Amino acid sequence: MMRRSLFFALLISLFACSKNEAQPIPIDAPALGSNLRYLALGDSYTIGTAIGPEKAYPQIFADSFRIKTAVDSLEVQVIAQNGWTTADLKNGINTSQPDSNFNLVSILIGVNNQYKKLSLEEYKGEFWQLLKRAIAFAEGDTGRVLVISIPDWGVSPAGAGSRPEVAQQIDDFNAAQSQIAGEYGVDFIDITTLSRTALNDQTLIASDGLHFSAKMHQQWLQLLYPLLAEKLNF
Repeated sequence: MMRRSLFFALLISLFACSKNEAQPIPIDAPALGSNLRYLALGDSYTIGTAIGPEKAYPQIFADSFRIKTAVDSLEVQVIAQNGWTTADLKNGINTSQPDSNFNLVSILIGVNNQYKKLSLEEYKGEFWQLLKRAIAFAEGDTGRVLVISIPDWGVSPAGAGSRPEVAQQIDDFNAAQSQIAGEYGVDFIDITTLSRTALNDQTLIASDGLHFSAKMHQQWLQLLYPLLAEKLNF
């Protein structure tokens, strides 16, 4: 009888240990039922010009995130307009006056600086200011902020006459923002390379012949999702 008691006691002990080991509690995981907030700063790409905001990368990221996780909600606030330069985005932020408790902030800006032939030096100064504000909107946490590279509109039919020039200038603007992001310790992600695949696939171009299609935004999301979700601690 003593041996049987010891045997069952040992089984219970082993079962309890294995159960605990199989279900570790992640220390940094947010509690179920979290209410998260995402601020997307940008221009026509951010609002999905020619395809609608519901098909643009900020909204389709939020929709996908809600499905894949147990959060109660992910609120998306977008400050962006078609044709905005860095100066326009600064003014838009001043008008909107967002608060400073976002769990995630992304910024994609600069194509209209290039399109309007504004100087690279001017862009650097204004982007530096915008990134500083983006960090402030994330409560000063650089880990919550993501800089997204400028897509290359030169691959669209509208850019057919100046593709090499546009490509070089886009590269210069992206190099500048990547350097500034690095100085702040903010992550930078390249979607420009992917945007250039639209040169040989017109389904990636929107109906206006200038912007990118919903299909391209879905492809951008495949690159963006892991990093954006990671910044939300998922």
